[in-house]
Amino acid sequence: MSKLDQMIHQALSEEDQALLVSHAEPGYFKQAVGLFRGPMSWVMWLVYVSAVVTFVLCTVALWKMWVSTDVLSAVKWGVVGLAMFQFSVICKNFMAAHLEANRMLREIKRVELKLSLLGAE
Repeated sequence: MSKLDQMIHQALSEEDQALLVSHAEPGYFKQAVGLFRGPMSWVMWLVYVSAVVTFVLCTVALWKMWVSTDVLSAVKWGVVGLAMFQFSVICKNFMAAHLEANRMLREIKRVELKLSLLGAE
């Protein structure tokens, strides 16, 4: 905790401090589940299902590459597996970016709350 945070904490009443504690940052799993709520929930579900499906397809393609006896078909299955894996990673990065954006918005709201509490005094 920085010196500025300590000064703000001391300036707030007990009621204000309890309000800030109630708006503390949630845990990782609560944040991850929060992606599937709200106006963008259908997009997140679509991306999540796409990531799971492409990862399964990647696994199947890599297995077919492994058991293939022909070099050309092994290379083809390997390229398909790599493409599916990359698409799965892109989907997961998309969701991670939204998770981080939600964290930033939550922190901005906390700063606004702190400023409004300090301005009210």
